Order: sequence, then structure tokens, then C-alpha cells
Amino acid sequence: MEGQPIVVKRVKKVIHGSHGGAWKVAFADFVTALMAFFMVMWLTSSSTPEQKAAISRYFNDPYGMGTNKSAGEGPGGSSSNVIPSTGNIGASTSVIQMDAAHENPDTPETSSLNEISKEQEKKTLEELKDELKNEVQASQSLAPFKDQLLIDITPEGLRIQIVDKENRPMFALGSPTLETYSRNILRELAGTIAKVPNRVSITGHTDATPFLTSGDYSNWELSSDRANAARRELTQGGLPEDKIARVVGLSDSMPLDKTNPLNPINRRINLIVMTKEAEAAALKSESNTISPSKI
Repeated sequence: MEGQPIVVKRVKKVIHGSHGGAWKVAFADFVTALMAFFMVMWLTSSSTPEQKAAISRYFNDPYGMGTNKSAGEGPGGSSSNVIPSTGNIGASTSVIQMDAAHENPDTPETSSLNEISKEQEKKTLEELKDELKNEVQASQSLAPFKDQLLIDITPEGLRIQIVDKENRPMFALGSPTLETYSRNILRELAGTIAKVPNRVSITGHTDATPFLTSGDYSNWELSSDRANAARRELTQGGLPEDKIARVVGLSDSMPLDKTNPLNPINRRINLIVMTKEAEAAALKSESNTISPSKI
């Protein structure tokens, strides 16, 4: 044993590089980019041609160099001034003006967006018209009066005319008191009209038969009172009060049958689910009428 050689075994340790997480960061970036790509593809496929055109115009001229812009105005109609040069300091000093249509009503982008909005609103009113017509056909309380419910689209919006018929008037003779079936008609219509965000105009009309009672009460007062009676029934039926834009009595000034002013069909209540444009025009007209400078 003493003559045997002593063998010393040395183990050399090889230090490997650390296993870091850099690949995870790169993979996360890749997945994020991929998700963004698919989002862009989805938005592109679901956009209308008008929306695509508006987006294209914006990215072709993001700083608005191709259109006349006022000083201090940035991309897309935003303001580059944090503090306005004039006006109340306490007023809003938001850098970006969200209402580009108000600031730049004549830009191509704004015109395109306005057209898209109008088309969408028109589509909504057309769908409401179809829904109302289907409801009239299907409802046991409305179907008997379908020939007294005239529904159409006008420049002002969706118009619903509830007209009188011989031996079946909406109101008691010479009175703003609604018949029971008229109350039911208005209450049923209210629930459907309330589904859209548009506001409603209510107008009362009479025929040319003169009001026979003495005093100052005339067809003008009668038509106004009947319009307000219709308003009350609509709110009872579920139409919010703040959705009513105006209530007007027009007497016999706008007959439905112009050839026969005494025709019962001229006695009617008109409900107009107004477009935003018609509502703005009506409010502007009324504000001009009661302007303090004209009093």
C-alpha cells in the first residue's frame, strides 16, 4: 500500500452564463405589436368608406398645413396655447378642443364626420319608424286606429300624426280632454319613442270650425291646450320630460287637407322625433325671438 501512487482528482467548475429574462421582454413586445396589428385590421374592416376617407385625410395632413387654421391651432383643430390670450382665466384652459366641428365647421374632416352623424341618425329614425309601424300592427289597442296614425320621415325628423276621424275624434268636442283610447295611443307610443335620444316636438292642430263660446278662448288656445294634454299623456307613458323640446298650438293655420279646411283629419296632434339639426334650428329660432335686445 505504501508503494502505490496517490492520485489527486481535481474538478474544474465551468461557470455558465446567467439565464436572464430578456427574451420575455422581447416576446411581450412582439405580442403587443401583434395585438395592435389585429386591432388595426379589425377597425379597418369595420369602418365605413367615409370614416376611412376622414382618417386618411387626417394622416396625410396631420398638422393641417393644407387648410387655413388660426394661429395657435395644432393638429386636428387642437389649440397649442395652454392659456388663452383673452377671456376669463377661470374658464376652461384645456389644450385639446374636443369639439372640432364647432371650432372648424368648414374642414373636410368635420364635413365628413357631420355627414356620417347625419346618416347614422337617419338610419336610427328609419328603424324607429319601422318599429312603430310594426307595433301599430301588432298591438291590440293600436291596431283599430292604424288609419288614424300617419308615420313618415320629414326633413325635421320622424313625424307621427294622430288624426281625427268622423265619429272617432281624439278629443271631446271643443275640449282639450282626451278620449280614453287617445290616452292609450299616446302612452303606448311614448315607450317606443323614449328608446331614442332625440327630443320631441308636439304640435296641436284644429280644423277651421270657429270656436263658438264667448270670450277670448279660440282655436289657438284650444290647439295649445290639446298639445299640452298630449304632452302629459306621453310623460305618463314613460317619455322623460326633458326629451320634450317644445309644445305648440297652431290652430287651423296648417291644415292637412288644404282643399277642405273643415275635414276632421285637420284636427290632429303631431309628434316629431326631431333630428339634432332641426332641434338646434328650433332652439336658435326661439332664442332669437325672445332675445333681450328685441324686447
